[in-house]
Amino acid sequence: MPRIPKSRRQFLKNSGALAASGILTSTLVGSCKPNNSKKAKIVSNNKPKNASIIGHGDFKYKVHADWGVQDSSKIPVKDCHEMVQDSKGRLILLTNHIKNNVITYDRSGKVLSTWGKDFPGAHGLTLSKEGGEDFLFITDHDRHQVFKTTIDGKILMTLDYPKETGVYNNADLYKPTEVCIGPNGDIYVADGYGENWIIQYSSKGEYIRHFGGKGENDNQFNCCHGVTFDTRNPDRPELLITSRASKEFKRFSLDGEHLETIPLNGCEICRPVIHGDELYFAVIVTKSWWSYDGMVIVLDKNNKIISAPGGSTPNYVDGQLQEITYDGTFLNPHDVCIDNDKNIYVAQWYSGKTYPVMLERV
Repeated sequence: MPRIPKSRRQFLKNSGALAASGILTSTLVGSCKPNNSKKAKIVSNNKPKNASIIGHGDFKYKVHADWGVQDSSKIPVKDCHEMVQDSKGRLILLTNHIKNNVITYDRSGKVLSTWGKDFPGAHGLTLSKEGGEDFLFITDHDRHQVFKTTIDGKILMTLDYPKETGVYNNADLYKPTEVCIGPNGDIYVADGYGENWIIQYSSKGEYIRHFGGKGENDNQFNCCHGVTFDTRNPDRPELLITSRASKEFKRFSLDGEHLETIPLNGCEICRPVIHGDELYFAVIVTKSWWSYDGMVIVLDKNNKIISAPGGSTPNYVDGQLQEITYDGTFLNPHDVCIDNDKNIYVAQWYSGKTYPVMLERV
């Protein structure tokens, strides 16, 4: 279990709009992933209610808790980890259930297809577009590998543990959680549950460099759970990488230079998701992994929270964000997928094998 940082020097050095008072209380879980060897009982008295309205300002949503629900005897899920939308508008869900690792929905919540029986540690799902064709990248932290596939599941490339880096003694130390693809096709793999390195490959899978690693320095991570390519400034391409257990995300250049740390006190960020000018992410946990106390955050280009679906109205006093309280909508939300109409689909981890919740923008 990663320890909670003793110093908040990052908080003081990087004084963005969110760098003031905490979003949540200081009693939060500090681990990157809970030890659920002793299966705690999930508190289930606050399940999301259909048609309730959550969110704030221009980013309010109607909850559709039954949007993707299926017959679990035919199309089961275990943990729902990540979702993406392909170029045809289909919603693609990754789960670690080995009867069907990948489930493809249409916008109405109807299942179009399923595939995948070989990814017990399926965790990260990334869409890549090459020459007008869609491809998927899947990380499996149990197999210690990353896979590039066609949209219907044919494996085209396998990246094994990066022994060429010289920082891994064996494959078991490598537990990748996320991938993003740079503008030139370079592949960035986040070893979020392992040694916390970001490993950069060419589009052909050739090792280029690695950076980061475990630690509390500017250029290190405390659970680099998610990574994405920030497309909002075409003149300054950057990576956004979470340091989840430290409740912050960091900006890096594409060659691994640390640029900025943006603290989000209280927010256990899974992965940043860019859509238009906004940055979205799921807050997986606040105080307990076993209660409905997660939420979704929407930030503007200046990293100011403009909506907190599943939480109270964001409030700034003298430029300082006040504590946000939670309304019991989400249990361990792990990822958000934003569709072409800016609706949000929320995949939840360790939530009683629940299917994604759809938030219809209103």
